[in-house]
Amino acid sequence: MTARPQMDHEMSVITNDLLDMTTLIEDTIRNAIKSLVEKDCDLARNLINSDEEIDDLEDTIKDKCLKFLATQQPLAGDLRHMISIMQMVRDLERIGDHCEDIAKYTLRFENEEYMKELIDIPRMAEMAAKMVKNAIDSFVNKDLRLARKVWKADEEVDELFRNIYDELMSIIDQDPAKANQSVMFLFIAAHLERIADYATNICEETVFAMEGNYEME
Repeated sequence: MTARPQMDHEMSVITNDLLDMTTLIEDTIRNAIKSLVEKDCDLARNLINSDEEIDDLEDTIKDKCLKFLATQQPLAGDLRHMISIMQMVRDLERIGDHCEDIAKYTLRFENEEYMKELIDIPRMAEMAAKMVKNAIDSFVNKDLRLARKVWKADEEVDELFRNIYDELMSIIDQDPAKANQSVMFLFIAAHLERIADYATNICEETVFAMEGNYEME
């Protein structure tokens, strides 16, 4: 292969790896919440044990990016593209860590009855998972409009988090005996809010890769 086709091929391979990691992370978010809702401790343990797979994917993709930068002569746009991917896989790995923490809460609930049906937390998780998928899609498809749409969607997640916080604080005020569970649910919601924040980070990297700045507005 000549230089440009070889570069394009290597970039395509790395992009496919990024998509594979994103799919794994989407599944991990949804399974973390599924394990919580259904109190499926086996699923929770599998998620905790599989975190190494996410770590390994991050390392593999970063190594390929570094090799690309060392062996090719990337133009400014290609350079930003690779730097953005390295930042994105770091954010995806951290999302995996948050999912692992949620799975650990499932294990703590193993012998408890939930004080209320879980509605807003699964809804928040689905919103966050979609944000992650759309954030990566915006990068792969060079879709700045989608990136900015995802970035704005974080406001909805933040609002839902505030609603969950207010509800749980009200429950604690009315029944202090439920404080322990309420605090754990609050921590879980905080993990999901942070996952949505990482999706917005990915959108910012998309803007940087395409325009060389981080201006989202």
